[in-house]
Amino acid sequence: MSDANTDAPKKKGKILKIILMILGFLLFLGGGFAGGIYYAGMQMSPSEEVLRLVERTNGEGGGSGGEDSGEGEGEDGEGGPQRMVKDIPETPVFQTSYYEFPDTLTTNLKGSRRFLQVGIGMSTQYDASVITNVETHAMAIRSDFLAVISGFSEEDVAGMEGRDRLAAAMKQAVNNRLEQLEGFGGIENVFFPSFVLQ
Repeated sequence: MSDANTDAPKKKGKILKIILMILGFLLFLGGGFAGGIYYAGMQMSPSEEVLRLVERTNGEGGGSGGEDSGEGEGEDGEGGPQRMVKDIPETPVFQTSYYEFPDTLTTNLKGSRRFLQVGIGMSTQYDASVITNVETHAMAIRSDFLAVISGFSEEDVAGMEGRDRLAAAMKQAVNNRLEQLEGFGGIENVFFPSFVLQ
């Protein structure tokens, strides 16, 4: 019987030790959780922190920093920098419409035995009626393009500058034709998707 009495206090001691360890662990875990919540609640967003620092700087340096140079003075006469609202102009954005003639144009160049074969496209930021007018008068516009191209020599169309001059002349021709037939041009750019000198 004496063995039975000695086993009971040992079992109670082991159970008490385990319970105390679990309570200590839970207490430690709860303290860490509470500390994390407290720390997370104390953090500021970067913009709030910058504002806090600016306000603290204004409070300490008040009138000593930038009064002589006039830098940072607000309209109300306070010494520190003031927030300024930046006006962003509302610029209209226009949609560009493109049209490409389905067939290339081939014509001879002035004073040369060589031919120029070009694909022609154009753009406008006006409404779809400009493109409709181009499609309606495509035959007359192609004829004007042939006349313009045949007035250029090989040297005239050489290089990027030459192509730009040819595009400007073609733009002028198409706008003249549309103004004559419809009362309004509206073509803003002429492009060459293909440009082959043969």
